[in-house]
Amino acid sequence: MATIKDIAKKSNVSTATVSRVLNNDDSITVLEETRQRILLAAKELGYQTIHERRKQQSESQKNNPSIGIISCQTVEEELNDPYFISIRQGIEEELNKQGINKVGSYRLNDMLTVPHDLLKMDGLLIIGRLGEDVLKQVTKHIMNIVYINYVPDEELYDSVTIDFEKSTKKALQHFIGLGYKRIGYIGGVEREHLKQQKVISEDKRLTTFENMIKNGEFEGSEDIYIGEYTMSHGYELMKKAIKKKNVPKAFFVASDPMAIGALRALQEAGLSVPSDVALVAFDDIEAARFSSPPLSTVKVYTKEMGQTGVKLLMDRMNGRKLPVKVTIPTSLVIRQSCGSSITKQPFKEVIQ
Repeated sequence: MATIKDIAKKSNVSTATVSRVLNNDDSITVLEETRQRILLAAKELGYQTIHERRKQQSESQKNNPSIGIISCQTVEEELNDPYFISIRQGIEEELNKQGINKVGSYRLNDMLTVPHDLLKMDGLLIIGRLGEDVLKQVTKHIMNIVYINYVPDEELYDSVTIDFEKSTKKALQHFIGLGYKRIGYIGGVEREHLKQQKVISEDKRLTTFENMIKNGEFEGSEDIYIGEYTMSHGYELMKKAIKKKNVPKAFFVASDPMAIGALRALQEAGLSVPSDVALVAFDDIEAARFSSPPLSTVKVYTKEMGQTGVKLLMDRMNGRKLPVKVTIPTSLVIRQSCGSSITKQPFKEVIQ
């Protein structure tokens, strides 16, 4: 790279004169012809001032920032439920679309301390629930943060989420519209992971279910089964419900993998879906279309959630100060497992 000494030699002036001219020193008196000769020499040699280099570096950083992705789920949880994998795929696709290749991936339960390189990121995308202790460490260093599938403080942080309460009511009201008076619930637990500890958090699907029972919309307080968000736990929990006899004629299952497991347990017990027991699930993963029978389920647009998170982060890094919360809508996809017919639908749904 050219130096001030090179420019001085080419323009036949002192290095001090070159330095003061290139840095726009108004106190120096120099002939215009000499000034232009220095500037021309600098241009021909490809010299950049400190100001120009900083500006170029800033623009480069703006065009290709370093982005961190924190997954608040364990590897096992992701493998058991494609919901969060799909969100991450949406993030990665959008980052690639925008030409951003400086990406770091982190998993919360692996952090004994916050990694030093994470704190150097220009922006951060957090999938799930991040504890307050980690959040405080991160926000001291990173101002541009977007949460996906969780809203910690909408007055401080950008977030992308769905309305779990509204989505759950949509499924349960569909059952009510079909005439079911008693509905069972199979679900898992929401957790925060940190330093090998697991803190159970509120699951809006369960609390919405319980509140609707309290409001007298249907019966089911004795038909709630909670385990882990896995296919095997859906299977075991439905077997537990079957052993109690007098199985509810309808079940809301809080994830598709759990519903697929529950479906297997019903079939092994000789119960037909939907004629003996109807099912509505949650997520609409690809396997829901290919189960037997195909699952009716609340469709969550997970990939779009990830893509929207990246767009919010880029907007924030481009200067927006006001926090934005985006709630992605869901839709109820009607297939065979709920025993619905088009003429019985209480509101608009997606028929497949």
